[in-house]
Parts: sequence; structure tokens; C-alpha cells
Amino acid sequence: MHGQFQLTDDQLAIREVAQRFTADQITPFAAEWDEKHIFPKETIQRSAELGFGAIYVSEQSGGIGLGRLEAALIMEAMAYGCPSTSAFISIHNMAAWMIDRFGGDAVKAKYLPDLVTMDKIASYCLTEPSSGSDASALRTTARRDGDYFILNGTKQFISGAGANEIYAVMVRTGEDGPKGISCMIIEKDMPGVSFGANEKKLGWHSQPTAQLILEDVRVPAENLVGGEGEGFRIAMMGLDGGRLNIGACSLGGAQRCLDEAIQYTKDRKQFGQAVAEFQNTQFMLADMATDLEAARALLYLAAAKVTDNAPDKTRFSAMAKRLATDNGSSVVDRALQLFGGYGYLQDYPIERFWRDLRVHSILEGTNQIMRMVVGRDLLRQ
Repeated sequence: MHGQFQLTDDQLAIREVAQRFTADQITPFAAEWDEKHIFPKETIQRSAELGFGAIYVSEQSGGIGLGRLEAALIMEAMAYGCPSTSAFISIHNMAAWMIDRFGGDAVKAKYLPDLVTMDKIASYCLTEPSSGSDASALRTTARRDGDYFILNGTKQFISGAGANEIYAVMVRTGEDGPKGISCMIIEKDMPGVSFGANEKKLGWHSQPTAQLILEDVRVPAENLVGGEGEGFRIAMMGLDGGRLNIGACSLGGAQRCLDEAIQYTKDRKQFGQAVAEFQNTQFMLADMATDLEAARALLYLAAAKVTDNAPDKTRFSAMAKRLATDNGSSVVDRALQLFGGYGYLQDYPIERFWRDLRVHSILEGTNQIMRMVVGRDLLRQ
């Protein structure tokens, strides 16, 4: 009998499928992807055979129509092998969901079939060189010209830029501030679309990150997602789910490092006994496991609220993202400490997870912004 705080049989089965895929297709290769900066596009596309290219796209549009908790379970499972690859799949899903949820029939028919199968992969484009946390100050413009919009501007830190085929781009079609922002879909091969050089990053080496540059790009008006002026609201709704997924990626990465630390301290001998037999080690492991479970419980609760469209879903999404990414990074850092000097070496996976999880407290809204979201919502009550 399933209680209030247990996963259902279906959810357990979904997690098991994702875990098997990760064990077979991701974990054995993730270190090489990181070291050689390999973008594993074929592996990512194979995940679509399980429905992971359209996790919360509706069944009517060809997706598998799952909730945000099920999506978090999938992202957590895949991040156990490679947080960078799991996060990349999350970003694609966020863009595909935006098209399905808010797009008209024309834009859905044009793009969703290829996004569901991941024959084409999508990026989410909000951040600009001069607008990060202050996203509503974006300057990329879209000027109406008959049945087209003419786009000009630059997007910064775009995962998949130059490699992906489809881009969900937030542009300014009207007044300053959030009410003047719209969402449009552009294609890699449209005239006037170009990309900056790949960024040299601390982590997330298995995916490309670059600028998206738009110079007089003519985009059909039917590529508008939602109405004019609705883009910022759509972007923020997308981030509710994106924040859960990135938090789930931190949970998966941290769980991997906790498991590695438990095994390592059992095997490693110092002063005539296993490191795991020292009380200090046991206290560290206990705190790591407790911090991880606390973050997991909050994230699963927030995921259920986003699925149910609860009035406090944005607050809980922000709370869960903040706690999961902070706790996840802390767990990995302590795992590295338990490995000692070996944790600092690339021969072991800990340093890769340490680098990959560090960015999670920055993207999808910094954790300082998450605190502002939560605080402001509390004061509105």
C-alpha cells in the first residue's frame, strides 16, 4: 500500500527505466565526454526512444504527458551518470513544453514532431550579455513587418547554441519591462542567425555553450508562441519546471558522490582500519545523507505543486531549487574531502561532479534570486 510520501508503482517504473538507460548509455562514457569535450548527441537522441524528448509534452502532441515529479525522477536518475547531459535534456524539454502549451496549431505542427523524437533539439534563450538576473530588461528586438518579425540582438550562455536546430527566444516586441516581451521560435539555418565561439567553462563539458546572434532575422509571425507580450510569463512558467529539473540534477549528482564516498571509505585503510570505521567519517556521511533527503523531499513536493498548478508553485519551485542545488554542491564537496587527495584527481568521478554541480546555483535563476522570489511571495500573503 502506497502512503502519502511514497512513489507510485508507475513512478518507480519510470525511475527504473531512466536508471537502466543511464547505467548503459551514460555512466560508462561520461568521464570521456567531460575530458574530451564531447557532445553526445546520439546518446541524447536515443533517450527520445524512451519518451525523454517530450516528457511533459501532451500525448495529443506526441509526448508522454508525465507530471513534473516524474520528470524530476528522470533527470535525477540521468544526472547520476552525468549532470551536464541530464541538464541538457531538461532544457530541450522546457522548450518543447513551451511550444506545446502555448503555441498555435501552425507552430506546433511545424516543430513538435521533430522535437518529440529529438531529430531536432531545442534551446531556451532568455539571458543576454547585459541582462542576466534582470531578465525583463532584455534588449533583443522583434519588429513586425507584415507576416514576419525582424529580429536583432544577442543571447548569452545558450546551451546547445550552434549545435541545436531550434531556439525558443525571448524578444522585445513592445514597451520596456516584462509586458513588452514575446516568445518566438527560430531555426538555426535562418538567414542572419550565427553563433559565438564555444565558451570555455569550469564544468558542463559534455554540452556546447555559446552566444546566439540575430542580425535582421526574418521569422514568420506564426512562429510566435502565445500572444505578443506574453513571452515573459511563458518564460517564467517554463522556469518553474526548469528549476525543479536542475535541482533534480543536483540530487542525482550528489547521490552518486555519496555512494562513491561510502564505498571508498569502506575500502580505504588508514591507521590500521577502514576510514568508514572512524566516527568522524560516519558523522559526515550521516549529515550528507540527511541533507540530500531533506532537499529531495522538498523538491518532490514542489514538483507535485507545479503539476497541480498550485497557487504557491513558484515559491516552492524556488525554495526547492535553492535547497537542492546548495545541498547538492555541499554533499559533493564533502565527498571530495572524504576521498582526500584522490578526490582531486580525474581518475575518480568526484571532481567532475564538483565542477558540474557548481553552476546549478547560478542558472535558472541564481540562488540569491530564488531567495528574493520566496521572500516577496511570503510578504504578499
